[in-house]
Amino acid sequence: MRKPIRLLLGGGVIAAVLLGAAPSAQATPVVVLSAGHVDIADVAYEDGALEIGVHDETVEPDVERDVDDVVFLVKNAAKTTVPDNPAFGFLGTAGKPVWILPEIQNEELLWPGLAAEEIEAGVLTGDSVTLKVEKVTGSGRVAVFTEDAVGNPNVLVNSGDGLPDAVNLSAGTHQHASWAFQKAGVYLVKVRATATLAASGATVTSEPALYKFVVQP
Repeated sequence: MRKPIRLLLGGGVIAAVLLGAAPSAQATPVVVLSAGHVDIADVAYEDGALEIGVHDETVEPDVERDVDDVVFLVKNAAKTTVPDNPAFGFLGTAGKPVWILPEIQNEELLWPGLAAEEIEAGVLTGDSVTLKVEKVTGSGRVAVFTEDAVGNPNVLVNSGDGLPDAVNLSAGTHQHASWAFQKAGVYLVKVRATATLAASGATVTSEPALYKFVVQP
């Protein structure tokens, strides 16, 4: 079965039917995160396996959550327009709406990070782990990007020009990027982590993580 998650969008309530197991009496309640700092992809290496979780710092004390237990709400306050600059063409047509969770914190919105802080130095070849965005389904395109000191974008992920896309993370580090959504609606983003073990040269790959975003009109 699929489990419906009811979310408040704009002035009304819609039912977003998202992938998941049938609920049970022991099921973990779904948490909707809409503001504050959260490492959307928190990669760890434990017991011989790579794992992807969510490090939620919107609560005190902070907690680790399973990706399946979280819905990320992109609020209406994230709505802006595509800049009139060809370098931002990956976001769509200049002047058209786009919803952006920014690289620099806006306390009204989610501040999404990417982290490999729990991976010790020397465990992985090159102290590097790769996050692969394998599939995006939903209302429109998704892009993840950073900007340099003068505002030029560096595109990390762009579902509009084909997937998979890869983001490299260094062991023991944490970084931020802007997340952009082309249209309001529901998005499912499939991500997997992969790395090479320094000791054996073996490749390790995580189970896929399916992220759920709801973008308010």
